[in-house]
Amino acid sequence: MYFPVTQVGSWPRSSSLLAALRERRSGRLSTAEFNQLADDEIRQCVQLQIEAGVDYVVDGELRRDNFYSFITEKVDGTQLMSLADMLETVEDKAAFEEMLQTLDAPAFSIRNPTCVGKLQRREPLAADDLQFLRTLTDRPLKVTLPGPYLLTRAMWVTAYSVDAYGDKPVMADDIVAILREELADLAAAGAEFVQFDEPVLTEVVHSGDDERRTFM
Repeated sequence: MYFPVTQVGSWPRSSSLLAALRERRSGRLSTAEFNQLADDEIRQCVQLQIEAGVDYVVDGELRRDNFYSFITEKVDGTQLMSLADMLETVEDKAAFEEMLQTLDAPAFSIRNPTCVGKLQRREPLAADDLQFLRTLTDRPLKVTLPGPYLLTRAMWVTAYSVDAYGDKPVMADDIVAILREELADLAAAGAEFVQFDEPVLTEVVHSGDDERRTFM
């Protein structure tokens, strides 16, 4: 029996690429300049997977700031906010502060793509990355994207989102539509495997009934 092998999605970043990410966020490095550096690291990432015999190859998400904050670069109606920025506007401030104390990273360093208006895909979420990946190997390719539940839970902050949508499920409909559109584009571009990540569902399963607000 043969089990196809793939990598979960994200790949460790070198110190130079992490520095380039910071430079791009600050505006001191252009997107084109950053992509040149990222291209080199993606080539190395793909080569290591090929040498290891991986069946479905990924690009390591190496162009992304984190596994879902990159959404703000692609979707209108969103704004990146740190968890520290949102402290004064979350529904349950005391519970939110308690959650912040448990994090293994400072709250100002975790950036959340918050819904601040009507959501609309401005450009492909990952289809352009897939095109570059295809130039590096003829093996089947996998694309990873944040799932609809994760994005709905993370992006809704009542103080910023309610004027645009009124209620979270209404916003969720637009998130699902964006992901469906992206999935169709990825399939047309030849992606053999599209993985929608829903890590926050582990909290739903294991934490029981809990109204506290958390972010992944």
